Amino acid sequence: MVTKRLIVGSLFCATLAIATACDTKGIGWGDPNSIIAVMSEDQWFAVSDDLYETLEQTATTARNEKKFTVTYQEPYAEFWMNLRRFRQMLVIGSRSEPWVQEVLDDAREPITEDGIHQIYNVWATGQTVTLVLLPEAWGRSDLQPYLADVHTLLDGQYRSYAVNRMYYSGVDSALADTLHTEQGFLLFFPKVYSWNQVADSVFVFRNDNPDPSELIKEIVVTWLSPAPASVSVDEMLEWRARLVEDYYSHPQDLVADGMIEESFDFHGNEALQIQAQWRNPPESWWPAGGPLITRVITCDSQDRTYLIDAWLYAPGEQKYYFMIGLETILASFRCDS
Repeated sequence: MVTKRLIVGSLFCATLAIATACDTKGIGWGDPNSIIAVMSEDQWFAVSDDLYETLEQTATTARNEKKFTVTYQEPYAEFWMNLRRFRQMLVIGSRSEPWVQEVLDDAREPITEDGIHQIYNVWATGQTVTLVLLPEAWGRSDLQPYLADVHTLLDGQYRSYAVNRMYYSGVDSALADTLHTEQGFLLFFPKVYSWNQVADSVFVFRNDNPDPSELIKEIVVTWLSPAPASVSVDEMLEWRARLVEDYYSHPQDLVADGMIEESFDFHGNEALQIQAQWRNPPESWWPAGGPLITRVITCDSQDRTYLIDAWLYAPGEQKYYFMIGLETILASFRCDS
């Protein structure tokens, strides 16, 4: 009986080992905003400028930062076996091309129409392959109509990825309820944020995990009541400067060059926003800087005008990812009952 169990167990282990050895995909690697573009070399020379222009659009952070980086890989060339395992693959071509057929073979449902399709785990686990399927002997004019939609698709997925990662700790609903009940406004923060009421109408929310020398995300909320008739950009900047001087742990100078101004309706309330950079003064012992978003919202039902200041310190890091998180928290703001 013991011998029989050993034989059966050995056969099971051998079968499992063979199955594991056959599964050579492995885990996908690379950053989620790093795209490997796959097509023939001739086709790449014809369309590379269009791909760079469309997919490597910039976002304003501390500088103009690329949302995505595109790297070309010729199919079956020297580095193909490694680069085809990246998390984000962009495969462009027709059905007759063998690398396209590899993708089609892994689709859950038969793909019968040209256009944009996404297939998962083709060459690696956790991988997304965005396939632009084109007619035979395709050229630049066949690809161009799809590129804007490819960017919109990938950027939307990247933004969802950033938001999901930010809220991985969970949404601090208890804090939102407390703010709404006791202070008349709410924001939905991840649970990793700490907060402090530093004055009657000044609240500081901060995430500096794991080390404030490496990362600080901070949002400060204050308000004026009764609400002024209007607030200009200059008045908003003066208001922020007073807030920084009175309540921030380190001084900040706003960099006016490249500042973006925007007026808009925010859930029925007037809103004014600037996006710019901050820097510590030259004489500061701690040279630092980063992007900021400052927003003023007038809430007529409360007769309050709020100033919400969100700023980031992330030296040496790509900042678009973190700015998506700050924008999401700002968008969760509510002040009406």
